[in-house]
Amino acid sequence: MIDPLAEVVSLLQPGARFSKVVIGAGPWHIHRSDAGQPFYCVVLEGACHVEVDGQAALTLQSGDFLLVPAAWGVAMSSLEPPPAGIKSLPVAQGNGVFRIGDQDGPTDLRMLVGHCSFDSPDADLLVALLPRLVHIRGEQRLATLMTLVGEESREQRPAREVVLARLLEVLLIEALRSNAGTTASPGLVRGLADDRLALAIRAMHAQPDRNWTVAQLASEAALSRSAFFERFNRTVGVAPMAYLLAWRMALAKHLLRKNETGVAAIAERIGYSSASTFSTAFTRHVGQPPTHYAREYVRTSVQDHDQEQVISARS
Repeated sequence: MIDPLAEVVSLLQPGARFSKVVIGAGPWHIHRSDAGQPFYCVVLEGACHVEVDGQAALTLQSGDFLLVPAAWGVAMSSLEPPPAGIKSLPVAQGNGVFRIGDQDGPTDLRMLVGHCSFDSPDADLLVALLPRLVHIRGEQRLATLMTLVGEESREQRPAREVVLARLLEVLLIEALRSNAGTTASPGLVRGLADDRLALAIRAMHAQPDRNWTVAQLASEAALSRSAFFERFNRTVGVAPMAYLLAWRMALAKHLLRKNETGVAAIAERIGYSSASTFSTAFTRHVGQPPTHYAREYVRTSVQDHDQEQVISARS
């Protein structure tokens, strides 16, 4: 059976950037800008407030896990924050441990914090299919996975990058598929949690080459056309055909980067009647024709490789 969530996470190509243990004591407040990068954390002991991208603040308690696939601004504070305008600076204590707030007093918070990146050039497109925020309560498996990510990121073991990539994939999938205690915003996760909508979403992923209509997708979900359209829009956050277009374009860009087949074959594989029809749709959606996109990707990849070789030679 096609697994849409696994497909999206795999195409995102998650990579570890940084993982740390944060200890809090007394009143503190921190804010960081992540430029749209993934942010996640789990509270092991105590509690704190968190505000993501200007949304309403959440109170994270022991056992809570938070995932933000694209964070622009994350503010966190103690339950009793310091006076307005006071910012706290984390102090490194070695071995990936940081302390915020009172440096000497008793601690009242311990959490694992992770920052990763999505290496796919289509990250923005794929992230748009996910919830903006996922808050999960009481899933010990997520804390265990985060501990493994942290340990692996700090050790220079053989195949470290491969192991980290797989651990992050498992962590993201586990977080996104968790249902108990989840308050996910509209997106693919909520769509797959809806038994009726999940049938239509899996059908789109299984047969992206089919000439789908809203009526046909509604039939897959055993709903009327109007009920399906409204329910999909409300739950997933986009209209059914907009979701299908986004997924088709993500597949097309992935296939163009692999450079294993021509434009006409890609067009047929994702449901376009001709190469010209696909090229028009791709250009409108991406901003450049498919052949230009493929050439630009190859050129950029060569430049990046050459730059890495120069850096390696100097080190």
